[in-house]
Order: sequence, then C-alpha cells, then structure tokens
Amino acid sequence: MRVRLGALAGGAALAGALSFVLLAAALGTDFWYIIDTGRLERAGPTNSSRPEPLGSHSGLWRTCGAQTPCLPLMNPFWQDNVTVSDSSRQLLTMHGVSVVLLPLSLILMVFGAMAGLLSFLLRASRLLLITGTLFLFGALVTLAGVGVYMAYSAAALEEALCLLDEAALLEQVDIRFGWSLALGWVSFAAELLTGLAFLAAARLLHLRPGQDQSL
Repeated sequence: MRVRLGALAGGAALAGALSFVLLAAALGTDFWYIIDTGRLERAGPTNSSRPEPLGSHSGLWRTCGAQTPCLPLMNPFWQDNVTVSDSSRQLLTMHGVSVVLLPLSLILMVFGAMAGLLSFLLRASRLLLITGTLFLFGALVTLAGVGVYMAYSAAALEEALCLLDEAALLEQVDIRFGWSLALGWVSFAAELLTGLAFLAAARLLHLRPGQDQSL
C-alpha cells in the first residue's frame, strides 16, 4: 500500500503542476481566438489584386493584428462608464466572467498544492479529501471559464455578422479557436485528474488501519 500511496502522491503532484503551468501559459498567451484573412484579396492602388493581411489573434486581455501592435481589450469592469448597447454590455459581462474565473482557478490550485503537500506529510485522510474536493472545484471553475469564453466568442461573432451584414465575405475568413484555448482544456483535464488522485489517496489512507492521523 505504501507504493500505491506514493504513486498517487507523485501522480497528483505531476498532474497538478502540469495543470497550473498549462493554465498559466494559456492566460499569458494571445491565441484563444484566431481570425485568418489570408485568403482575402483587395484591389491595390494599381488595380492589381494583392493579399490583405487583416488577420488577428486574441487572448483574454488583448488582441493582436497581423501588422498592428497588440491592443488591450475593453475593460469589462468599466462598462458603467461607457455608453454601449445592451448586446455589447452582455458581451462585456461574459468576457468579465471568464477573466475572473480562469485566474481564480490558478489561485485555487496554489492553495490546493499547499494543502496537498501538508496532507501527505501528515498522512491526514480528511485533509486529503478536502484537497481533492478543492481541486475538483477548481476544475469546475476552469471548465466554466473556458465554456463562458467560448460562448462569448460565439456571441461576439453573431453580433459582428448582424452589424456587418457581409456573410459572403466572412465565408472566406478562417475563424477558429487557437492553441491557447486548447491549453485551457488540457489544464482542466489535468486538474480533474489531480482532484481524483487526492480523493483516491484519501480513501486508501482511510482504509489503512492505525495509519490515519486525520485532522
């Protein structure tokens, strides 16, 4: 049983570290949403067709154009000071929810890591149970943050289609989610596995007679 408990401890540590690193990388990069207009052409000054590099990629905090510097997105928490439509206000709210939930998941992982280290050192099954529950809750927070961002992106695209009324033009544009979002999904899976590993360790330690020094 000692080998199994050590394996669970190592697995939980690796999965937790992987989840934290991946989510931190996702939050720090700007490839959550990609708009590729490489196939579009526009008439130049000499009436010759040439590619129009208008593609962009966006993160949670800013958007970057193909030939323009990265610009910060509108602060979703300042919407009371800005005159916007109801649909735009709803988009800002959705963006604000994702901006809050995903960093919150990082904070929960930090507290979970400290609690997990202490629980394995003390061989405390209740503390292991609490730590596992904390990681599972953090996984739900990550899932909610990523899900809200995807819903926000879909709603923003629908809003753009209504405003531009150029569906035929947008059919030539490649719009997709990027690898930063994929990192968020992998982080969610790793965080979920971390929580399950702590719960399994708590049950294993609880079943060991005379070894549970639960708090």
